[in-house]
Amino acid sequence: MKIVCLDLEGVLVPEIWIAFSKESGIPELTRTTRDEPDYDKLMNWRLGILREHGLGLKEIQETIAKIDPLPGAKEFLDELRSITQVIIISDTFTQFAGPLMEKLGWPTIFCNSLEVAPDGEITGFKMRIENSKLTTVKALQSIGYETIASGDSHNDLAMILASKAGFLFRSTEQIKKDYPQLPAFETYEELMAAIKKALAES
Repeated sequence: MKIVCLDLEGVLVPEIWIAFSKESGIPELTRTTRDEPDYDKLMNWRLGILREHGLGLKEIQETIAKIDPLPGAKEFLDELRSITQVIIISDTFTQFAGPLMEKLGWPTIFCNSLEVAPDGEITGFKMRIENSKLTTVKALQSIGYETIASGDSHNDLAMILASKAGFLFRSTEQIKKDYPQLPAFETYEELMAAIKKALAES
């Protein structure tokens, strides 16, 4: 039994924090897991900036409502889900993901949750599990699945490297250079062909 594990932001939808950075006019918020491998450090830094500017969940959700999947993402996902099981494993949060999952046809997503005060201030975040992407892939493997994984950022590398087949998708030049053993693709057609080949292998 094989199962495909995909990252969300940068692979199927635009980066939420980059979109919010443009909307809010706060350039510092363009920093993502492509730039900062330590997710806890990155999120705590982001929450500090939000507090500094008096911004909360409502403002971010207003930006997310305007975000559409990347061109071709839903068609790619629809085709993939017609031939195999797919789970999106993301470091985003349930409060962010809902509208995006609706636009993608409600695929299964494993993600984290935000701690939000009654006034809408984001006071913290709760990770579903430590090293969530790698831990989830290993858990799937422990119940008899072979995983095929794809993502674009530092926080995807562990699940990609731990999988039977793993691919970079629209990643950075630096990550591609640091991990030359990982096939890297730029189009959904290329990624689909690689996944189909991996699914066909016994």
